[in-house]
Amino acid sequence: MSEKKIKLTANASSANPFAIKPILERIVGSNGTLKPTNDGFDVSAELKGDCSKDLNRTLLSELRKAEKKTRLRAEWTCDGTTEKYFDYVLKKTTKT
Repeated sequence: MSEKKIKLTANASSANPFAIKPILERIVGSNGTLKPTNDGFDVSAELKGDCSKDLNRTLLSELRKAEKKTRLRAEWTCDGTTEKYFDYVLKKTTKT
């Protein structure tokens, strides 16, 4: 499979937001933005990968290595399809 540009819009919340901030900064880098919230961060970025499922799993796994009590509510958009995830679980797929 070829790598695609996939747009991420997410809310990462955690028991310890300071622990997940460096991971988010490393993964998002200069391709997106982090906005602090009361219990975490709103994330907006464009990442490259094969599919949103793999990117979501990788992101959440990295965040949970730093802080076990981390939640991720993410929307991944590519080629007119948006997939919504809560943690590792795909909740909804919509076509635009």
